[in-house]
Amino acid sequence: MSTTTLKAWYWVHKWTSLICTVFLLMLCITGLPLIFYHEIDHWLGNAAEPPDMPVDTPRISVDRIVEAARAQRPDDAVQFVSREPDEPHVWFVVLGKTPDAQEASAFYTYDARTGELLLDYPLDQGFMHFMFTLHVDLFAGLPGTLFLGFMGLLFVASMVSGVVVYGPFMRKLPFGTVRRERAARTKWLDLHNLLGITTLVWASVVGITGVVNTLAWPILGYWQYTELADMTASYRGKPPLIGVGSTQQAITAARAAEPGMDLSFIAFPGTLFSSPHHFTAYMTGTTPLTSKLLKPVLIDAQTSAITAQRELPWYVTALLVSQPLHFGDYGGMPLKILWALLDVLTIIVLGSGLYLWLKRRNISVEEWLHDVQPEASDAVVSFPAVPQRESA
Repeated sequence: MSTTTLKAWYWVHKWTSLICTVFLLMLCITGLPLIFYHEIDHWLGNAAEPPDMPVDTPRISVDRIVEAARAQRPDDAVQFVSREPDEPHVWFVVLGKTPDAQEASAFYTYDARTGELLLDYPLDQGFMHFMFTLHVDLFAGLPGTLFLGFMGLLFVASMVSGVVVYGPFMRKLPFGTVRRERAARTKWLDLHNLLGITTLVWASVVGITGVVNTLAWPILGYWQYTELADMTASYRGKPPLIGVGSTQQAITAARAAEPGMDLSFIAFPGTLFSSPHHFTAYMTGTTPLTSKLLKPVLIDAQTSAITAQRELPWYVTALLVSQPLHFGDYGGMPLKILWALLDVLTIIVLGSGLYLWLKRRNISVEEWLHDVQPEASDAVVSFPAVPQRESA
């Protein structure tokens, strides 16, 4: 590799790292508790455990649960009814001020067998809400989300450029070398390089999936204006619904239409995930991978007849795969623990990179190279003798 090319890659690594490091540190720190969101929520008392009952206890109609939720907030609209595979005895009901409101006004948990209200989940408050919102959009909505997506792209660029410059700068040292006898700056440089290469694959996965997740609203918006609009084209121009039919019948019809799948959630007419004339049931598979994928089934909100069903396009599938992978939500607790350990190592990489830049900002490139490879720095690369500010 020529000197000019190596200098260019090093410049990319330096500035992409410096620009995104503070935000990446914030994302790693806030992301650590989010890996265990479900467990922490239980520990904080924000999850309900249904009482023990005989296994064959029948479930009541979902319609009764929907009516109970409406009675709690008669001026609001029911938006979604959902379930979780690991919590088969509960239904979750989300309400909004209007059917198409982007913010929920209530989130209820009901016993699927008795219809008892188990929990009125506290919205927009608490430690986990703060960490989640800071991690997702910096409390700035879509502009904050897209800004963090740009920081994620810089992070990916810093990793690619870091790999390019790692080989030439470290080829004279055995892999994993940490020169403990040298100055603190050199020891931290070796540790930074070692942990950076060790966590490279994981950091790349989390960085790329994080960027994809920041595009969630644009991706879903595009799907709604293309695929969903095409699926509901025959209903254009029809008058608004006078009344909405049975939620239970809609769920039953969707399960019959997709016998190898089960319901993840059902969106009510007028919501952002449905149409003004349909229930839309989002069906999911039963394997670890397919349980994260969805297939929409449109049901006429008055007749409960299936009107359309199709696979989601590749770009929505990529989003659905990225969301759980970003937080290690595929392999249960062992994978979450692994994700947390790698997250901590990445925090060390980012922190050490910031420390090295602060320590080296007034050191020339030649002095930096001497710290890296005193044995053969001239043989590795030769820069003009102009003082520069270099990072790790």
